[in-house]
Amino acid sequence: MADKILVFYGSYRSDRMGIRLADFIVAGLKARGAEVDFIDAKAVGLPMLDRMYKEYPQGEAPAAMEALAGKIRGADAFVFVTGEYNWGVQPGLKNLTDHFLEEWFWRPAAIASYSAGRFSGVRAGTAWHSTLSEMGMVVISSALAVGPIAQTLDAQGEPTGDAGASLQRAFPRWADDLAWWTNAARVQRAAQKPPY
Repeated sequence: MADKILVFYGSYRSDRMGIRLADFIVAGLKARGAEVDFIDAKAVGLPMLDRMYKEYPQGEAPAAMEALAGKIRGADAFVFVTGEYNWGVQPGLKNLTDHFLEEWFWRPAAIASYSAGRFSGVRAGTAWHSTLSEMGMVVISSALAVGPIAQTLDAQGEPTGDAGASLQRAFPRWADDLAWWTNAARVQRAAQKPPY
């Protein structure tokens, strides 16, 4: 059975460098046999959070929110590709994520961060770890951190130079970690109903 993985990306900038990392991850996970769906927060276009999905009467949530809720509920695992804005998380990705809660429960999440500089978005990755845990996900311990993004991946998401080679070496362990937790969570959900 192929792992169903949603890869989330949250930049709203017109010149989006992080899309390179998202493309790299989507391609890498598909090559490993996963069924991957790319979720672009900008394309989904949810409004600034007013009401969460669960706060709408059944069948009355906006169409984009309803469709995404179904995808989240049907996924085995999640990947969050995040840039770092002033030592923090991207507002677009955070806004999309906050529209849901119970839909995330009892599945693993992996974080891949990036930045234009040498810190590779790790401060945003650290912030996401606690946020995703609070939202009911099991965050894997492996992380991908890419920077400078423009020197690591070309416009097609292909690794370049020494930084790209380093990313290629790091990806298998990160993907293996996600696959292990994805299977563990799926087996446990089948064996025992979650407590809430």
